[in-house]
Amino acid sequence: MDMQGSRPLAVTQQQAWEALNDPEVLKTCIPGCDKFELTEANTYSVGTAIKIGPVAARFNGRVVLSDIVPPQSYKLGFDAQGGVAGFGKGESSVQLTPAGTGCELSYTVHSTVGGKIAQLGQRLIDGAAKSLAEDFFRRFDEELQRRYPGAVPVAPDLQPMPRPGAGMPTWAWGAIAAVVAALIYMATRN
Repeated sequence: MDMQGSRPLAVTQQQAWEALNDPEVLKTCIPGCDKFELTEANTYSVGTAIKIGPVAARFNGRVVLSDIVPPQSYKLGFDAQGGVAGFGKGESSVQLTPAGTGCELSYTVHSTVGGKIAQLGQRLIDGAAKSLAEDFFRRFDEELQRRYPGAVPVAPDLQPMPRPGAGMPTWAWGAIAAVVAALIYMATRN
């Protein structure tokens, strides 16, 4: 239930940090997300609707940020419930490192998942996780371009996809958690 990855971003470390800490940006970029609200210091309430193969559900959860080192890194804990469709919980770390005129976003996710989602086949889950991650990063890049028009987008073939750890992927929590970025859409492993 581990995953890690990195993505080059065509904005400065500070600009990426601001975007990753803006609930409206995350709500816009996370596929199916209709709620990403600050409920108390460093704690967010999240709502998203996701369909993976025959399983469609609305997930409600919470993201809590910790070990915050602006504009470099933070950790986050997350949990979400989707009724009979399943649940997910875990932790993630996000790091921004200056790289040339832009920066690189790196992340790791450790999580567990259960319910119907966990029973879907590996190929279906892999495809859904990849699609959700691509959708998140496309939206995030577009939002960065809108906010910072001078930034030159990074070519898609230079943006590595998340590298799954050992085991069968079972869900795209990164999207909910991470990008808060972590969010980064990251899939959990089972």
